[in-house]
Amino acid sequence: MNIIDELEWRGAINQQTDAEGLRELTETKAVSLYCGVDPTGDSMHIGHLIPFMMLKRFQNAGHRPVILIGGATGTIGDPSGRSTERSLQTMEQVQENVDALTAQMKKLFVTDGDNQVRLVNNYDWTKEINVIEFLRDYGKNFSINTMLAKDVVSSRLDSGISFTEFSYQILQSIDYLHLYRNEDVQLQIGGSDQWGNITSGLDLIRKKEGADVKVFGLTIPLMLKADGTKFGKSAGGAVWLDPKKTTPYEFYQFWANADDRDVIKYLKYFTFLSQEEIAALEEKVQTEPHKREAQKALAEEMTRFVHGEELLEQAKRITAALFSGDIRSLTAEEIEEGFKEMPTFTAGKDTKNIVEWLVDLGIEPSKRQAREDITKGAISINGERVSELEADITAEQAIGGKFIIVRKGKKNYSLVKLV
Repeated sequence: MNIIDELEWRGAINQQTDAEGLRELTETKAVSLYCGVDPTGDSMHIGHLIPFMMLKRFQNAGHRPVILIGGATGTIGDPSGRSTERSLQTMEQVQENVDALTAQMKKLFVTDGDNQVRLVNNYDWTKEINVIEFLRDYGKNFSINTMLAKDVVSSRLDSGISFTEFSYQILQSIDYLHLYRNEDVQLQIGGSDQWGNITSGLDLIRKKEGADVKVFGLTIPLMLKADGTKFGKSAGGAVWLDPKKTTPYEFYQFWANADDRDVIKYLKYFTFLSQEEIAALEEKVQTEPHKREAQKALAEEMTRFVHGEELLEQAKRITAALFSGDIRSLTAEEIEEGFKEMPTFTAGKDTKNIVEWLVDLGIEPSKRQAREDITKGAISINGERVSELEADITAEQAIGGKFIIVRKGKKNYSLVKLV
């Protein structure tokens, strides 16, 4: 299957500058293409991942991806998708973010072989351009009227846009021109908000290199959840690729909790499962939705891709233990990860009666309620039901010497840290 056919089947194409020409090009040669990300933070989130997964598909089809880290554009700020100016970061902070994103990209996308991904930083060529060269060699090729008509600029005219952010599309156009000249790049891909920047780059290349130059642009559709909300957010905020920001367990759970209406779309966008495999999972969603096999496959594929097999297995162990109540099968590290977002309390290591202990912590509102819940078997400590009102809580019960897990009812968990 041609790569364009595959992207169309996956619903991953929004706009193309020349659909027929790009299809012909991909059928006749291994195309060099690029996608960029600005180092506005020290980690990508899953929303950033979407166009790069498409870049990976091109790589798998034998094409030659270039990943651009915007060490220069990141100092300026892309106005796309924003109603206000970005706060400028220090050059030191930008460089720290460049290093962090470069490490993430290498981990996810760099492989051995002829179609190995190349990583570039646009600061490397932009730093050599002085202000006179910028204005004479590049600025002269941009019409203010055309720039004002771009959605990314026109949407900001009422609220205001600085010359700095207004010039962003020129810098990104210079990137495309540089990569065309030096890396034989003929295609730029990006999110739907990048259409104006991409077409500006095409215009610059044609003015500099000739109107018949074969260069193309392609954007990915804006992804929304079935309920209309923005993709990539959880109750705790953005879902990050950095395991220190979003733990592998939380990452796994995000995908495992995907809505039935969204899960097949996510499988098409994010995984490398075949059409046949996804079709089989789609049928399962229709016939046996309670088994959530599509969600499990999605969670496994994505967690394995981003975090590796070992952390995937850890996420699955935490998930299974919480489902079964077999808390003692977890390590202290796994408990800390799995209960990160659950109510947390701090207790001393002295021995105390369970009724008093639960009330003192605030897990139970009163001794009467605590006694009632214990008598009914509604209280479990580290996965074991407690039914004796005279039972004591001791430091020896703490898993890893650190944690005691209290479950009240079927789903209300609390994490108690011993200090």
